[in-house]
Amino acid sequence: MATYKKRGFKNKASSNKAEALEQKSTTANVFNSLDEGSSKAQIWVEKNKNIIFSFVAIIAFSVIGFLFYSEYIIKPKERDAFNNMYFSQNIFEEALLINNDSLYNLSLNGDDENIGMLNVIENFKGTNASNLANYYAGMIYLKMNDYKNAIKFLSDYKSDDLILGSLATGSIGDAFSELNQFEDAYEYYVKASKNINNYTSPMFLHKAGLIALKLNKYKLAEEHFTTIKFDFSKSPEAKNIDAFISKAIASNN
Repeated sequence: MATYKKRGFKNKASSNKAEALEQKSTTANVFNSLDEGSSKAQIWVEKNKNIIFSFVAIIAFSVIGFLFYSEYIIKPKERDAFNNMYFSQNIFEEALLINNDSLYNLSLNGDDENIGMLNVIENFKGTNASNLANYYAGMIYLKMNDYKNAIKFLSDYKSDDLILGSLATGSIGDAFSELNQFEDAYEYYVKASKNINNYTSPMFLHKAGLIALKLNKYKLAEEHFTTIKFDFSKSPEAKNIDAFISKAIASNN
């Protein structure tokens, strides 16, 4: 019995020693592999160092070039553009008060001393001022009943601003509506209403509902009017909204 225990002890010790040697061998192999991989990487870097340095230099010069262009080209151009647009903006605001076509035209085309919105768009392409001038030009054409040009310039205007973006989109709907292109008008009214805010959303939901009635889309009209009732209950459009909901329901039966 004692001999059995002694023999078993030797086997266990040998087994542990073998495992330790195996682990040591595995670890050595891992480090050898890492050394080999590191050596290959160093060789590759050494071989391609000119390409690497060129790539880094290109990136550095690109960043420096962009910063220079932004600081010394774009910013002065933006300031110049907005300074030139100041006259046309003021004339536009005056024209809105009295709805005067002569003033709208002056804002659009300028005079002998001041450039108009169309000149800002053309002469300062790529600037925020040029983009904003598209909005003004589109709204001016809409006021002057030139609906095709209104659609053209308002479509060129891009904005992340909820109010202005929605007004531009909804005004395209107004232009299509005046051209009796009601399907297009409906599409733009719905799109404008999705820029959720308490000012333009109920306004364009109401217009979408009215156009939906005209297109015999009574269920959609009901949905738009109902949204006004529950989501924009304090808006001017909600004042008599029950009558419009009832009309849509009655028309659908």
